[in-house]
Amino acid sequence: MSQRLSIAIFAIVMAALPLIPEMPPYWIVLLDNIGLAALVAMGLVLLTGVGGLTSFGQAAFCGFGAYTTAVLTTQYGLSPWLSLPASLVVSGIAAVILGIVTVRLSGHYLPLGTLAWGIGLYYLFSKLEFLGRNDGIGRVPPLQIGSYRMLDAGSIYYAIWVAVIASAILTLNLLDSRTGRGIRALRRGHIAAEAFGVATGCSKLLVFIHAAVLAGLSGWLYAHFQRSVMPTPFGAQAGIEYLFVAVVGGAGYVWGGVLGAAIVVVLKEVLQGYLPLIFGGQGQLEIIVFGIMLVALVQLAPGGVWPWLVGLLPFKDKTQRPDTSIALAVPARAAAPAGPLLRIDNARKQFGGVTAVNDVSFDVGAKEILALIGPNGAGKSTTFNLITGVLKATSGKVTFAGQPIIDAAPQTITQLGIARTFQHVKLVPDMTVLENVAIGAHLRGRSGAVASMLRLDRADEAALLAEAARQIERVGLGDQIDQLAGSLSLGQQRIVEIARALCVNPMLLLLDEPAAGLRHMEKQRLAALLRQLRDGGMSVLLVEHDMGFVMDLADRIVVLDFGTKIAEGVPDAIKSNPDVIRAYLGATA
Repeated sequence: MSQRLSIAIFAIVMAALPLIPEMPPYWIVLLDNIGLAALVAMGLVLLTGVGGLTSFGQAAFCGFGAYTTAVLTTQYGLSPWLSLPASLVVSGIAAVILGIVTVRLSGHYLPLGTLAWGIGLYYLFSKLEFLGRNDGIGRVPPLQIGSYRMLDAGSIYYAIWVAVIASAILTLNLLDSRTGRGIRALRRGHIAAEAFGVATGCSKLLVFIHAAVLAGLSGWLYAHFQRSVMPTPFGAQAGIEYLFVAVVGGAGYVWGGVLGAAIVVVLKEVLQGYLPLIFGGQGQLEIIVFGIMLVALVQLAPGGVWPWLVGLLPFKDKTQRPDTSIALAVPARAAAPAGPLLRIDNARKQFGGVTAVNDVSFDVGAKEILALIGPNGAGKSTTFNLITGVLKATSGKVTFAGQPIIDAAPQTITQLGIARTFQHVKLVPDMTVLENVAIGAHLRGRSGAVASMLRLDRADEAALLAEAARQIERVGLGDQIDQLAGSLSLGQQRIVEIARALCVNPMLLLLDEPAAGLRHMEKQRLAALLRQLRDGGMSVLLVEHDMGFVMDLADRIVVLDFGTKIAEGVPDAIKSNPDVIRAYLGATA
């Protein structure tokens, strides 16, 4: 079933529910509360489940949206509809201010940081005089269209669910785009994302703002639904519950946010209604039982209820193959210099008292395959990281196509025409091969977040996916194009990384142990591909431990030992070099 058809069916069902004869008003109220929670949960899906940023403070952004419209409509007489942009803008500005600080945090400091400002903002709402302190703001006017006033749960129902469905569509559009792939790549760490041009700081701030604006929209609707605003719904406990909603439904799935909201809201209401009757109103047992049931749900469906349910369906979405006839513009780059393409001059990298790269010098010529070999810990991957901007050199120079790149950002280096793979595979396992490879073409696209949400990026997106499909065919993985990357063997994943790097259209390709995990015939095909790339004008710098593979493929070899270059030359000379035999190949080689 297509996504559009699914959304249309869902919209029809939600539109029909209030029209059912004898529908209890109580259930309409529940559906309204589910919609309000779903808006916040969708933001958390993007922020936490997709972007990998755990937040306990989203309820505070609901407060910004609610208090903004309450102040403007009660104290300044502004129309509720005119206060909507103001509520969203205030929530967005708050997200920018808090996000600039918060997204820099990592590990356990990030959720602790969101919890800290969530608690702080709750107390701020309850202490400011113009916000009514703990009493809040009452007599908030209802939403109104002409003479129709949305005074009860049934009348505001459609406004809430139109907002939910529209927000879901915009969020799905964002994820299904160049910007969305960059956001999803963040879950595997910033190094791989930055290596292909993703501005990780901007991407993190973008999802932070998006989640905050959705929470602000929920707060705006809440204010006109309840007709009053108080601090209690915007505290730390509410923030924790919203995160529970996202996790229960499926933290990586937009519709999981809606399903999670339905499960949590209905479960709370049922327990609060029936447990006091069963146990004679003794204590707040519903809180204990609620917690136990949520933990049980997470145990039964660790990835969330939504993906578990989707997995039970007999039909699956069919992915449309990209039209590979669509051409992607070749990036404009400086012409290759007459001399070496890449030159490393006395590069040095120290970590405290440990010297990982010790004044290493070598160069890579145009249309050349250069191998960098050495025992484990020789400094090969560190040298790669110096070239690609992941690490800053302690001293020395690195020049590419005549330009110094020693202090350049990874995105800038990629733009110049350097692409790489990694020693430890860095793919997003729950994205398809096509989506993973398309991340490599990130800098060759131009559409931004707003264009993606409004679906104005389709021509740009078609060209990016077509390029990714061409590179997948080029490396011989066309049959796996729709497979999840995490389902492939390690050797196939390494080939996917090569296809992703080729999407950069690089002048220099850096391969970190590309043959690891490959069978003999796969290595032969890889060697043939690399020779084809070299003959086509591309230079290759590779780190590899398979000496047979290296000796048959490389034009020249550089040998490192404990961070120091001990030999350089053609394969036959390296084979007979006594220093190499002693340090790397072994005394009997």
